[in-house]
Amino acid sequence: MDRVTRDLLLSVALGQVLSLLICGIGLTSKYLSEDFHANTPVFQSFLNYILLFLVYTTTLAVRQGEENLLAILKRRWWKYMILGIVDIEANYLVVKAYQYTTLTSVQLLDCFVIPVVILLSWFFLLVRYKAVHFIGIVVCILGMGCMAGADVLVGRQQGAGENKLIGDLLVLGGATLYGISNVCEEYIVRNLSRVEFLGMIGLFGSFFSGIQLAIMEHKELLKVPWDWQIGLLYVGFSACMFGLYSFMPVVIKKTSATAVNLSLLTADLYSLFCGLFLFHYKFSGLYLLSFFTILVGLVLYSSTSTYVAQDPRVYKQFRNPSGPVVDLPTTGQLEPSVTYTSLGQETEEEPHVRVA
Repeated sequence: MDRVTRDLLLSVALGQVLSLLICGIGLTSKYLSEDFHANTPVFQSFLNYILLFLVYTTTLAVRQGEENLLAILKRRWWKYMILGIVDIEANYLVVKAYQYTTLTSVQLLDCFVIPVVILLSWFFLLVRYKAVHFIGIVVCILGMGCMAGADVLVGRQQGAGENKLIGDLLVLGGATLYGISNVCEEYIVRNLSRVEFLGMIGLFGSFFSGIQLAIMEHKELLKVPWDWQIGLLYVGFSACMFGLYSFMPVVIKKTSATAVNLSLLTADLYSLFCGLFLFHYKFSGLYLLSFFTILVGLVLYSSTSTYVAQDPRVYKQFRNPSGPVVDLPTTGQLEPSVTYTSLGQETEEEPHVRVA
């Protein structure tokens, strides 16, 4: 097996690990809300942010120099505060939408995160796509549409469906915030560090979700009939959520925010396959067709590298204005552009933008 094929399979496999973690999150949430009537989405997110704080924020606190927690807060505290709020509300809006609209609507409209990530990556990360990338994206979305159609055919449209417009708007809002969070995450893990991102999300996420919990969900939390089963479900949810947050920056750095969101489209299918045994869902052959269609789209997308539209040395100055200035040659052949890629390639054959 050559290196390109190996990297392609690795990219797809890493994304599926994230999907399986989301499947675990969904299953534990379903048991908590439906079997034990514990409707506590803010509390569940709060537990995850606390874990991130204990592991990553404390790691930053003991570091020395420019990577120390206080040094980072002095330079970028307000940016991470905004990002923490965005991340909290993205989770809250999508979970809240299930109270107003159907499962099928949530699944379809949640795909809105993909064009959001593409546009933000294009304008802010300067990522450029090729025709095969757009073909892969369309194939993935077609697979998602196939799954939604199968849900309708087998009658699996969970959710009240009342005030559907409100629910649909909540999903679109949550998907938009997810897109913003994912692109910011890609920028940070490529240019700063994974530990810094997770540490600051843990710090501000635990603070603001704690406030939201005290205001909006303290009564629901008191109603929870605590026992060892519920405790185990909360532990399982927190473990999956912590694993997702910890592992996602690794996958984003290896691939991209767009590739990760395409990979996550299979998460609903993993939940469905588990539900066939756990909740006695009805099966349709369209689910298998949907799964393999999404995987084909992922392979198409990952088969060719994206690239940065600007000479990387100029982009580096833009990203780190306080860093040392690199003198650029005014004449002569420039080095090829460094690529963002899911295959680990380092250069393109030709420079895409010349800087004089």
